[in-house]
Amino acid sequence: MNSSFELQNLDLIDLLSERHSLVRKISEQAWNDQSDIYISNSEWYIMARIYKKQPTLSYINKHVEISRQAIHKFIKQLAAKELIVIHNVENNKKEKCVQLTALGEACYEKNEALKAQLEQKIAEKIGAEQVKLLKDLLTLEWGIDSK
Repeated sequence: MNSSFELQNLDLIDLLSERHSLVRKISEQAWNDQSDIYISNSEWYIMARIYKKQPTLSYINKHVEISRQAIHKFIKQLAAKELIVIHNVENNKKEKCVQLTALGEACYEKNEALKAQLEQKIAEKIGAEQVKLLKDLLTLEWGIDSK
């Protein structure tokens, strides 16, 4: 679904969903076209929470809107692709923390550049001021927390 007529007939929730789905698909395709390492949107989401940090697995479970089992699966996949490493937390035998490897950081940064290119394409089409306005609107406090 992508014609303007079809999009005009959607409510705000479905319109946000359609646009989100479209830009995620384009972003994922841009990465996959230039890399041998397949990384799913959920894996990117987790990598974004890890980038330049060493969060614990319990922190990731609390702050990533994916089921605990799925997070565990994605963490294992990221480790198998050598994009993250899992460490023991000092003075805590149960807790583990995760960190991007040099390869993981390089992939993350390259993907950020690809997303910036996509944002630039959108700005060329709808205008830089419109993109800024959209970002400003999306970062406002909406007063609709899920919890």
